[in-house]
Amino acid sequence: MNRHLWKRTLSSFRIIIIGFLGVILFGTLLLMLPFSSAGGQWTSPENALFTATSAVCVTGLVVKDTATYWSMFGQLIILILIQIGGLGIVSITAFITIFSGRKVSLLQREVLQESISAHQIGGIVKMTRFIFVISFIVELTGVLLLLPTFCSEYGTSGIWMAVFHSVSAFCNAGFDIMGGHTGKFSSLTHFSSQIGIVLPISLLIIIGGIGFLTWADVAQRKHHLKRYSMQSKAIIVTTAILIIVPSMSFFYHDFSAFPMQKRLWLSIFQAVTPRTAGFNTADLTAMTGSGRAIIIMLMLVGGSPGSTAGGMKTTTIAVLFANAIAVFRKRKNPKLFGRRIKDETVKTASALLIMYLSLPVLAALFISAMENLTMNACLFETASAIGTVGLSLGITASLGTGSHIILILLMFFGRVGGLTLMFAAINSRPGEVSKYPVEKIMVG
Repeated sequence: MNRHLWKRTLSSFRIIIIGFLGVILFGTLLLMLPFSSAGGQWTSPENALFTATSAVCVTGLVVKDTATYWSMFGQLIILILIQIGGLGIVSITAFITIFSGRKVSLLQREVLQESISAHQIGGIVKMTRFIFVISFIVELTGVLLLLPTFCSEYGTSGIWMAVFHSVSAFCNAGFDIMGGHTGKFSSLTHFSSQIGIVLPISLLIIIGGIGFLTWADVAQRKHHLKRYSMQSKAIIVTTAILIIVPSMSFFYHDFSAFPMQKRLWLSIFQAVTPRTAGFNTADLTAMTGSGRAIIIMLMLVGGSPGSTAGGMKTTTIAVLFANAIAVFRKRKNPKLFGRRIKDETVKTASALLIMYLSLPVLAALFISAMENLTMNACLFETASAIGTVGLSLGITASLGTGSHIILILLMFFGRVGGLTLMFAAINSRPGEVSKYPVEKIMVG
């Protein structure tokens, strides 16, 4: 196969997909082994595949309680899969290449650019180094902040718990190992009002979800906010709004019966975790219908481009909102922070919105019909899967094989990205030379 045919066949989009699939399958094989489970038994391919996919796609939906079912080796495999999925297979491969002193090829640079959603290929190697340095510093800081509380509660085993939850939170994975201490699938409900756990976990989720491109912008321009890129400004503002507004709603409608301090931390954490971490400190089944609806919307939005989070991304919402404002004010082009947004970007955002609204609804319809469950409960799980969140109303473990396959596909779609899958499936074609005649169609 000549070089031209190789590059045409294995586009950067297809390399990303193959990389994720390869790690998932390898993780599945390891988790199936007897010494990966606490009881020493073989794990079924279905459960191993579901867990490996959830870990690599940094989702957090589980069919087996992580703390009680998996052995220390199994938990370590899950944590490694989370780290690989959070930072990106391509980024880790490139970092190994850089660390070994070898030169990063042009094809690797192109794949890296697509993997971390960078604007240009220039400086991509420097950005890769920055990603790993920031990740190491933030995760280590998270471990140090979590250690006092975990060690005071669980002794020396608190060290492993601090490491596991720090990596899981920064990578927006939502896996926890609390089941052996506070009950299966309990997540962080035992620490709902303990600032030593809630605050570090929340900060790790936010830092991981904002994205490395934004943090690189912050590191370069520091306190000169006006010099930030339009994307960084949109991410920071949108993230702040998506934390503050839901927090206020939860505070006044869902947790009004709790004491003030617990009420405040419950509200903030439940606004942070759907984007897209998957931990919870409250009983989600006890929340109001409006509260769960807000969580579903937050799960679909997700984090930001070039981050450890999934979902539509905050920039997609910002672009769609700016376009709506432009339509209402009869402007020719949408704009944000004094900059015009390209029509191509608006089209991409619209396509993403359609995909992230239609797929979880269709998947929920199938699961509801197959499992004889309510549509609301199924929609919560499918939104959690495609948003790579991991929050659950407690039905995932009891679902059948067909429903598990649907959730696996949604998790993979949500982590790899809808556009990546579409671009990989469709061969690249030259741009249109001719144009069709225009005819008006009324909308609205």
